[in-house]
Amino acid sequence: MCSRYFLDADGNVIAYTFNVPVHDRIRKRFNIAPTQEAPVVRVDEAGRREVAMLRWGLVPSWSRDLATGNRMINARSETASEKPSFRNAFRNRRCVVPASGFFEWKGEPGHKQPYAITAADQALFAFAGLWESWHDKSQPGAPPVQTFTILTTDANEAVAAVHDRMPVILPADAVQAWLTAPPAEAARLLAPYGGPTQVRAISKLVGNPKNDSPDVLADA
Repeated sequence: MCSRYFLDADGNVIAYTFNVPVHDRIRKRFNIAPTQEAPVVRVDEAGRREVAMLRWGLVPSWSRDLATGNRMINARSETASEKPSFRNAFRNRRCVVPASGFFEWKGEPGHKQPYAITAADQALFAFAGLWESWHDKSQPGAPPVQTFTILTTDANEAVAAVHDRMPVILPADAVQAWLTAPPAEAARLLAPYGGPTQVRAISKLVGNPKNDSPDVLADA
């Protein structure tokens, strides 16, 4: 599971890394939490890459309530292509979520130690994601709310010491395939990260999403 991540990059770095126009709303974030807005990269109707600010927690178009997204911050890669909540997005609305790392906790309740997990060979990488557009039928004419989820898979060896699942981190050369390939081909990309992975104990400040500064990454 991934319930927090961080993005140590602004719009210029994301534009360069993912070959998209600069988005001036993007700022560095050190403690991104569910229901908050964060940048994703997707393709527009013309097939061009774009950056969009979406709410974390996917809300299927048929949902009655925006709160549905609180339970859908992650999608299991093994079942996302078949599960009703995610299958349409898997076929038609894939995205990547720029990130510098993510957080996991280990230990007994009340005494859990947080860890920052990063890809040692990529300062900025892409989680595999899905996105949806939801309309509040109780407010006709209101703009749609666009949301996203992060795909997860089995943990690699480094992450397994802390948690049994991890987000799907795409190789840099697989981003375009994830965004545009047929679903069966895209599904083959959903594997544990094979690159060098760093797991580091950090400050417990990260437990409060209001703490959104580099201080949360301080060594424990």
